[in-house]
Amino acid sequence: MATKSPIDPDLVRELAELLNQTDLTEIEVEKGDLRVRVARSLATTVHVPAAAPPAVAAAPAAPVPAAPAADAKPGAGHPGAVNSPMVGTAYRRPSPEAKPFVEIGSVVKQGERILLVEAMKTFNDIVAPRAGTVTAILVEDGQPVEYGEPLLVIE
Repeated sequence: MATKSPIDPDLVRELAELLNQTDLTEIEVEKGDLRVRVARSLATTVHVPAAAPPAVAAAPAAPVPAAPAADAKPGAGHPGAVNSPMVGTAYRRPSPEAKPFVEIGSVVKQGERILLVEAMKTFNDIVAPRAGTVTAILVEDGQPVEYGEPLLVIE
């Protein structure tokens, strides 16, 4: 006779879904002697610039501007950035054979659909929060995105 597992699979699924819907990377629940911890690891890519060739003559060192934080995304903090409202996959076009919703230089109206973000098999319209011109597109078609990640810039 099989014994029932003390771990509730529905609880684990619910916790994993909560991680996907929020900016959390782990969550832990404790009830009596039972403790369940669900975590995800976020893969990051670090680009290291090539080293500059050594100077021929000794010159006084010029001040070096501070580098942006390694986890700073292009467009982050830009006043015209349109950020992802959820974790999911960004799509620039309604179907693979269709043309993109917007390109760099496109003039958009407030409320116009500019991207799709698919989350949990549901496609969510991302609309322009303001009228303006698209000056930067920061995601590729089919790229995974995080909550709050800049998608494009409208100025």
